[in-house]
Amino acid sequence: MKYLSTRGDKTPLGFSDILLEGLAPDGGLYLPAHYPQVDAPTLARWRGLPYAELAFEILSLYIDDIPAADLNRLVHATYNVQTFGSTAITPLTRLEGGLSLQALSNGPTLAFKDMAMQLLGRLFEYELGRRGEELNILGATSGDTGSAAEYAMRGKKGIRVFMLSPHGRMSPFQQAQMFSLQDANIHNLAIEGVFDDCQDIVKAIGNKLDFKRRWRIGTVNSINWARLLAQVVYYFAGYFQATTSDTQRVDFAVPSGNFGNICAGHVARSMGLPIGQLVLATNENDVLDEFFRSGSYRVRGSAETLETSSPSMDISKASNFERFIFDLLQRDAARTAVLFATALSRDGGFTLAPAEFERVAGFGFVSGKSTHADRVATIRDTWQRFGVMIDTHTADGLKVARQHVRQGTPMLVLETALPAKFAATIHEALGREPERPAALRGIEDLPRRFTVLPADAAQVERYIETHCG
Repeated sequence: MKYLSTRGDKTPLGFSDILLEGLAPDGGLYLPAHYPQVDAPTLARWRGLPYAELAFEILSLYIDDIPAADLNRLVHATYNVQTFGSTAITPLTRLEGGLSLQALSNGPTLAFKDMAMQLLGRLFEYELGRRGEELNILGATSGDTGSAAEYAMRGKKGIRVFMLSPHGRMSPFQQAQMFSLQDANIHNLAIEGVFDDCQDIVKAIGNKLDFKRRWRIGTVNSINWARLLAQVVYYFAGYFQATTSDTQRVDFAVPSGNFGNICAGHVARSMGLPIGQLVLATNENDVLDEFFRSGSYRVRGSAETLETSSPSMDISKASNFERFIFDLLQRDAARTAVLFATALSRDGGFTLAPAEFERVAGFGFVSGKSTHADRVATIRDTWQRFGVMIDTHTADGLKVARQHVRQGTPMLVLETALPAKFAATIHEALGREPERPAALRGIEDLPRRFTVLPADAAQVERYIETHCG
């Protein structure tokens, strides 16, 4: 399997090369040259496999430059009951009718990002050891990616992490999870701005090829194909739990900010998994909902990016969206580059031609928006009727999912985090504090280690240079 850039760079690269690269040299995102097709006999064979074995089967379709025995070992070391607390890894909780929650947040940082990040940490350490190299990981987080990455990478040989987050914009629990880490290879940089400013800095540095290569810069954001690939697995796992035959269709509802989580669903669907609808749910920062309703993608500036009670989705520039548009445009790299390298920076967005937008329907996407009042009401209703406590982002997904439920078709809402990470809104909705694991009690009181920097790529570069010696 070879990989190509959404903006046209056709340098043939294997999985292990793009694992350590992040952005392509032309600023595009990597995608496989084709999506392997999964037929009915293969689905039948995979049904009932333990999660780790299912993950190995799917990953093997995309990774052919790591020996199968080594990949199998890495996968089994990642997806086990010790790490995720359940033999199912992503068990379903049925609510009503065909509506269920798929649990993705039972990993060490209580967020769905652990599903990919725990594997990514092992893949990085393996590949760097094989090459005798080091890697400086540069990432941006709106809340959960940062802690998931840092917990996966802490203490890993040959790896340093430089994680950018919007100063004061995460929940107190999210901040404490990251800033309380004292490991020497972890560097938290609180950027004076919003998440999109952090993401822009990561991309700007990633596009400076000399700096990137001199300092061995890699990424763990969902612009890294390996992370998105790991997320594809749980769509298959959820499908098998929700169905009894391989001809049934399943819909998935996904809280979406940076488009990585639902992009993995797009990949699974493109492989042949019988997904009917991919229901995209946004919060008040509704750039993606606006696109799927109108065909216009209009990025908001920092001043227009609202601070909400589902902060991990306070994003107005979805970095993974380029992958979907590339596929939507029938993999026309030149047209994709015009939209993302030219129109986005020049005009702040773009509008697809009518013939281009008409193709969206063929990819199964529908969308909707949730507000603070919606999520509080959904959290309260879910607790009162089912005795299930959900976090704010999952509430957004559940609220929008209910608008698109179809009779006879299971609807799985991807749970994104445990309620403990957003205690203030849970208390507002339920009048009580959410429970948290014993190991994380009092985390807000631990000493913190972080550096505040302006939203300036040059200053971040200088910090990296100073701390890579």
